[in-house]
Amino acid sequence: MASTDTTVLTLKVTKALPKDVGRCMARIDPKDMAGMALQTGDIAQVVGKRATAVRIMPAYLESRGRSSIQIDAIIRENAGAALGDQVQVQKAALRDAESVSLAPMSSRSSLAGKDARYLGQVLEGLPLVQGDRVRATFFGGRYQEFTVAETSPEGIVAIGPSTIVSVKGNSHFHKEKDGATYEDIGGLGKELQKIREMIELPLRYPELFERLGIDPPRGVLLHGPPGCGKTLIARAVANETEAAFFQISGPEVIHKFYGESEAHLRAIFDKSREKAPAIIFIDEIDAIASKREEVRGDQQVERRVVAQLLALMDGLQSRGQVIVIGATNIPNVLDPALRRPGRFDREIAISVPDRNGRLEMLQIHTRGMPLAPDVDLEHLAEITHGFVGADLEALCREAAMATLRKVMPRIQLDVDHVPYEVLAELQVAMEAFSEAMKEVEPSAIREVFTEIPDVSWEDVGGLDEVKRVLMEAIIWPLSYPDLFRRARTAPPKGILLTGRPGTGKTLLAKAVAAQSGVNFISVKGPALLSRWVGESEKGVREVFRKARQASPCIVFFDEIDALTPTRGSGDSHVTERVISQFLTELDGIEELKGVTVLAATNRPDIIDPALLRAGRFDIQFELPCPDQAARRAIFAIHTRDKPLAEDVDLDGLAASTEGMVGADIEGMCRRASMLAIRQFVNAGPADTADAGEFYVAACHFEQALQDVRATQP
Repeated sequence: MASTDTTVLTLKVTKALPKDVGRCMARIDPKDMAGMALQTGDIAQVVGKRATAVRIMPAYLESRGRSSIQIDAIIRENAGAALGDQVQVQKAALRDAESVSLAPMSSRSSLAGKDARYLGQVLEGLPLVQGDRVRATFFGGRYQEFTVAETSPEGIVAIGPSTIVSVKGNSHFHKEKDGATYEDIGGLGKELQKIREMIELPLRYPELFERLGIDPPRGVLLHGPPGCGKTLIARAVANETEAAFFQISGPEVIHKFYGESEAHLRAIFDKSREKAPAIIFIDEIDAIASKREEVRGDQQVERRVVAQLLALMDGLQSRGQVIVIGATNIPNVLDPALRRPGRFDREIAISVPDRNGRLEMLQIHTRGMPLAPDVDLEHLAEITHGFVGADLEALCREAAMATLRKVMPRIQLDVDHVPYEVLAELQVAMEAFSEAMKEVEPSAIREVFTEIPDVSWEDVGGLDEVKRVLMEAIIWPLSYPDLFRRARTAPPKGILLTGRPGTGKTLLAKAVAAQSGVNFISVKGPALLSRWVGESEKGVREVFRKARQASPCIVFFDEIDALTPTRGSGDSHVTERVISQFLTELDGIEELKGVTVLAATNRPDIIDPALLRAGRFDIQFELPCPDQAARRAIFAIHTRDKPLAEDVDLDGLAASTEGMVGADIEGMCRRASMLAIRQFVNAGPADTADAGEFYVAACHFEQALQDVRATQP
C-alpha cells in the first residue's frame, strides 16, 4: 500500500468506544494527527501482523496524551494486533473502488437478493483492503459480517455510488467465531482489566513469570447476580485471545453410569493440555462443585466429580498452560477446597452496574438502532437503578418492539418482503423506552420488586417540615453525591416515622419512593416471621442483601413494631433473634452503603431501644395531627377532581374538622361522594347523559362529617 507521507508513528492499541464499533474508525491524539499531517476523516494505514486501513478521528479529552490508538475488535483482527500491542500508523491514499466482491462470514447469513442492493449504501465510504473483515449494520441494529474477497483496483479503496458490489455464494464461509468482543462489554472496566491481567499475560508473555520465578495464576472465579455479564466476559476473552477455548456447562458433566462423569472431565482437561495455551470455561460451576459435606447419601456422583475437579486443577500432574474460568451466581455453595489459591487464584465479583456502567451498556445495545432525537440515554441510565446488562438489553428490545407495534398496521402481511424504504422511517423514540420500562423489571430485586406508586409530594397535604427532611436525607445524597463526599458526611441510614393511625406515614413513604426514582423494597413486618428456626433471620438478611445489590435503594418496613418489639417483653425467642439480626444489618461490621431504611409505626413505645439510637434510626419524626391549614390542603387534594357545588366551602370544612387526621378527611370526602351518588340515583333513572347535572354539595359533606364523628371512638 503506497502512503502519501513518510512519517510513521508507533502507537499502543487500546479499546474503542462502543459507538465506534463497526465504522472502520480509529481515534488518536490530535498531536499525533498533526505529526502525521492527518486531518479529521483522513485515511491512515495501520500495520500489525498485516496492514489495514482506517478513517482517523480525534480522541476525546480523557483519552489524550497516551500515544495510543483506539480501534475495535474488527480492525484489530484486520491489523493482526491485540489490545496492548504496538502498531505502526501512517497517512495513506484512498481511491474509489470500481468493484468490490464480498464473501459472507456466517453460514447463517440471511442476506436476501433484495437486500444486496442496499449493501453498497450501508458500506459506502468505509476504507477497505482485500482480506479485511467488514460489518454491515442494517436498519434496526441487525448486522452481518463479510470478508473483502476482491477489490478493483487493488490497495485501499472506498465504496462509492458507482461501485459495483457483489456477494459471493455460500461456498466460501470462513471459520465462524463467537462475535463477543471487549467493546461489547460495558460498565465492567475494572473487572475486565483484572481478568485480562490474569488470563492474557500468562498466555502471551509466559517468560515474564519465568523470570520472576513464580507460577502464573491459573484460575479465576466470576460471581455476581444473573445477567451481569459473567458468561459474556468469558466469551469475549476467548474471542480476543488466540488460545483454544473449551466450554463446560455444569449439569452436562453428570452421567448416569459409574465413572463416566469423572472421565468426561479428565478428557476435557487432557484435550486442553494438548492444545495449550487453552482456556476452560465452566459455566454454572455450582452444579458440579457444591460443598461435599452437604451432599446427601444418594448424590455420590456429585462428590466424586468435585474430587476429580480438585485433582485436575491442582493435583500431582501439572496443568500446563491451561487457565480455568468458573462462573456462578451463588459462590457460597462451592466447596471451600476449590476456592483456595492454586485452584481459583482470584475471585472477581461482577456487581450490578452504576449509572456510568448502565450508560455504556445502553450505548452498546442501541448501537445501530435508529434512535429518535428525543432519546436521552443519560436519563435512562439514571432511572434504571438495579438493572443489569441483560435487563438493559431486554429494555432496548422491548422499546424496539413497541415501535414495531405502531407501524404494523401499515405493513401488508401478504407481502413476503418489507422494503427498506419503510424500515428507513422507523425510529425508536423516548416514548417507546418509557413503555418498555413498564415491561422490564430489574433482575437484582425481582423477588422483592415493588411497583413504585404514582404519588407525588403534591398528594401529601401539610407535613412540609417532614417532606423537607426526607428530601435532604434521601434525595439529596443521590442528587449531590460529590457534595457529600466533599463534606465527608454519610447520609442517615434510617428514618422512623411515628404518629397516630391515618396521619400519612405510609403515604409519605410512597411519595419518597416515587420522587427519588430509586429502587423501592416494601416489607410488611409480620411477613418475615416464620415458625421455622432461622427462617425469620434469613428473611431479614435476604432483604438487606437484595437492597445492597440493587443500591441505591429504599427499604420500607411498615408496622415495624411487629418485627422489632422490646427484647425480653415476651416469651418468643424468634423476635429476639430477628431484632439482633436487624441491628447488625443496620449498623454492624459490614457497612450499609447506598441503602436507606424507612420505617413506620404507631407504637414507638414497644420498639426495642437499641434500634432507636443514632447510627441506626438517625431521624425520628412524629407526624402530628394536621392543623387547620394542613386540613385545608388535604381537603383540596381529595376534592381535586370532584364536581363540587358552589356552596362547598373548604375553609369552613377545615375549621369544623378539628382533631381529624388525613385518613379521616379522605374517608369523609369519599362518604360525601357516595351520599351525592345515592341522592342522584334515587331522584330518578341514573342516565349517564344526565351526569353533567351531578354535583357534590355542602349538605353531603355535612352529613358525611356527622357520620364520621359517629363512628369515631
